[in-house]
Amino acid sequence: MKREEMIKRGLDQRKVWDMVIVGGGATGVGVAVDAASRGYDVLLLEQHDFGKGTSSRSTKLVHGGVRYLEQGNISLVMEALKERGLLRKNAPHLVHDLAFVVPSYTWWESPFYGFGLKVYNMLSGRYRFGPTSRLSREEILKRLPNIKTEGLKGGVVYYDGQFDDTRLLINLVATAAEQGAVLLNYVEVTELRRDNDGFVCGVIARDREVSQEYDIDAKVVINATGAFCDGIRRMADPVAAKLIAPSQGIHLVFDRSFLPSDTAIMVPHTPDGRVMFAIPWHNHTLVGTTDVAITETPIEPLATDDEINFILETAGRYLERPPRRLDILSVFAGIRPLVRAGDGKNTASLSRDHTIHIDSSGLLTIAGGKWTTYRNMAEDCVDHAVTLAELDERPCVTKSLAIHGSDSVANSAANLPHEMAIYGSDARKIREISKNESELANRLNNALPYTGAEVIFAVRYEMARTVEDVLARRTRALFLNARAAIEMAPTVARLVARELSRDEAWQREQTLDFQRLASGYLVRSN
Repeated sequence: MKREEMIKRGLDQRKVWDMVIVGGGATGVGVAVDAASRGYDVLLLEQHDFGKGTSSRSTKLVHGGVRYLEQGNISLVMEALKERGLLRKNAPHLVHDLAFVVPSYTWWESPFYGFGLKVYNMLSGRYRFGPTSRLSREEILKRLPNIKTEGLKGGVVYYDGQFDDTRLLINLVATAAEQGAVLLNYVEVTELRRDNDGFVCGVIARDREVSQEYDIDAKVVINATGAFCDGIRRMADPVAAKLIAPSQGIHLVFDRSFLPSDTAIMVPHTPDGRVMFAIPWHNHTLVGTTDVAITETPIEPLATDDEINFILETAGRYLERPPRRLDILSVFAGIRPLVRAGDGKNTASLSRDHTIHIDSSGLLTIAGGKWTTYRNMAEDCVDHAVTLAELDERPCVTKSLAIHGSDSVANSAANLPHEMAIYGSDARKIREISKNESELANRLNNALPYTGAEVIFAVRYEMARTVEDVLARRTRALFLNARAAIEMAPTVARLVARELSRDEAWQREQTLDFQRLASGYLVRSN
């Protein structure tokens, strides 16, 4: 996982790749893992950092999707519940069970939701996480001391999965690299190359760090750019109809006191038709999400006041201590790459099924889907790519492929402190860095657990290139506490510069760039 070595293996030699994948989010990296583990030659190119878009901005849940069950999409729920179980098995350092309570404030809610959630649990079969059961009012209060007590009748508890989305993504990048794939961040595809018959046979790409351009040959090009996939499709066909009906969802992050528990809250119905969650995450409380149809897909989407107020108002109905704007430590927005159906306006009702589209030029696009089903999506995509490129067929092996970091001995509770558990077997390297330079063991900010050793590790072993890469995705500082992240930026810039041999002007520019970006994660208290 060293970018310089990836450049030499991927761009400095001219070869015909079996597959070139455009897009370094969950879908693209999942395809790279699947294809490389089958033995194909794979090159993945991402114009920004891995997970810069949607894949870092999820609700942090590995779940079947209770709402999809209500919609009657049983096949998607069953697929997602199976994938949930496989992911827990293959990445136990990142995926764990989480109890969810559905509180009841009318007499009919507990039996109604209890029945539906028992069906949900039943559909998971041998992959189920924990039992679904009805709880008394007293049992609810034991689990959720901050739940609103007025009118509380009882509720239902069920179990789903929780994870850290970009930590999983970076571990998947490492897994793909271990399987032989070449993966590069900050390399932008600027053009699709065509053969004499007009079929896509490669890409022209630019390394954004040095502004160098490369011609790259491929037997098949896979467009896995999520919400941005229509832009790549129009490189092949300038009049291609839109495939994506994007929607925006936001999440608010508060300190742990708003949910001082290891149990989450699930609100099955909100005024905009979505499920709302309040979950414990990295010793904080995360609440979301909204669903608003949008027309543009910016790389750095921003929350609107209406979305923020909607979540505050909804959360206030269920928490004894209702959160206020001034309590928000961070707000982040993400764009869902929903596949268009009809006019695409009612995005809450659109399915999260994935779609594979092959246009007349031979460009293969995979769109839609959700984090939980990334592995199954990748398997389907690679099967299609193998047929399209006329490659030798080889079986998928990812159902039982351990994801980087999942060393069971290294992950035992006796060996790792809680805040280091998400690194799995890589925690050893971070400890070594701290041991060699004791000052790197110190926290970067008292509000968050991250240390200088984690910054060095991110640059040295995980291809972090900027302050944003470190504070937004290798650690989750920006998503947990934007003000603390801003305060950490100068120190992080200095450490990153040390590893990458950058000068003081670069440090100043990086600090200012990050502080400008992080301002979009802050909320005015009004």
